[in-house]
Amino acid sequence: MPNATANWIDVTIPLKNGMVVWPNDIKVEIERRHSIERGDMANNSAIHFGVHTGTHMDAPLHFIATGKSIDQLPFDTAIGLARVIEINDKVSIKTEELKRHNIKQGERILFKTVNSHRCWETDDFVKDFVYITGKAAQFLVDAGVILIGVDYLSVGSPLDPERAKSLDTHQILLGAGLWLIEGMNLSSTSPGNYNLICLPLRLMDTEGSPARVILQPIATKRAKHVT
Repeated sequence: MPNATANWIDVTIPLKNGMVVWPNDIKVEIERRHSIERGDMANNSAIHFGVHTGTHMDAPLHFIATGKSIDQLPFDTAIGLARVIEINDKVSIKTEELKRHNIKQGERILFKTVNSHRCWETDDFVKDFVYITGKAAQFLVDAGVILIGVDYLSVGSPLDPERAKSLDTHQILLGAGLWLIEGMNLSSTSPGNYNLICLPLRLMDTEGSPARVILQPIATKRAKHVT
């Protein structure tokens, strides 16, 4: 990865008890089952939460019955050059704004919105987060991107009025074979090019997984789009 700075930015949301989850999803439980302080030989913890908790990846299987599961993720899909695009719209990511960013085939696009500064300040679910509209999702599919990342728990919103009239954003993106990163905090990033490393757990036959996502800034003049 040439011409990169030494600093990596961790955009992963810490997993903890009481953290925000999607409505009606399993609440996070992290329990210290054995403890040196209590006289046990070693510390040993157990975790219990859904695969779409915090920073996570969606595989096509999430909305597509015949789609690939998370263990089938090609490494080069979520490792490589990515571009952070800052969205000014405080309601949704729309086609009109995307057209100004000259999105190219083979790109990995991570969207930084007001979600990063606003939504992660509370452990309560924020209903009016910035989401990708169905029309914008189709625009991204037609542009030929291979991975999409967003800075809250879903690419689509339960409040989106388009949902009643058209395919859900998930169905459009995952149906086209895209892979999704949801639940990042991009507040420490600036628009531009980054080296991306995102690795979900190797959970067999599941539609998603928690993931660790880190970004490394790249000098723009040397960056090349991955195809």
